[in-house]
Amino acid sequence: MILDDWRMRAINDGRGFHVDIGAFSTPILGGGAGTVILIDEPEGCISVPTGTSIIPIRIDVTVQVPLLEADSEQNDILCAVDVASANAGDGTATTETPVNMKTRHTRTSACTCKSAFTGATTDPVLGLELIRSVLTGDLQTAAGVMWTPHKLLYIPEFPPILEGPCAMYIYWGGTLAQSGFAQIEWLEYPTNSLTRT
Repeated sequence: MILDDWRMRAINDGRGFHVDIGAFSTPILGGGAGTVILIDEPEGCISVPTGTSIIPIRIDVTVQVPLLEADSEQNDILCAVDVASANAGDGTATTETPVNMKTRHTRTSACTCKSAFTGATTDPVLGLELIRSVLTGDLQTAAGVMWTPHKLLYIPEFPPILEGPCAMYIYWGGTLAQSGFAQIEWLEYPTNSLTRT
């Protein structure tokens, strides 16, 4: 039965949330000033307040890499966590509204979700890297050669429990301007409801 899975039981209880970074045909331009990733300009952020804990269950990132211009051009995707602080709430970004994964459930997320930081937020301290991918272009002849697709999927077998205050950040960028999309899903609980040993 589908609800035998602990994640599906949590989703059925209204504890699963989903947020999109970029939508339909409008991607988010990666990196600071459109190129290499900068710690203070993430492409996505899930900020977790005190008293709330989240369990990331799926992060799917697709980057639209451009034509190569030189050998060894680089593209990066990174998802990491500031385990000590929520996002400071400064800088310039787009506020995103998470959707309950049981679509008619009335529970809403306590987290603050943002995308497309174009003004610097206070530097997070990325103490926990969940996943990263690096793609390096191989150009041996003429310019204009295509990369292979760059996609990153994180579905952890043993996901961390991120106790607020903390924040999860998603980055992509590289030596050339590139855009992308992400879909992020997590389970969310009051911290005091989780069993401790």
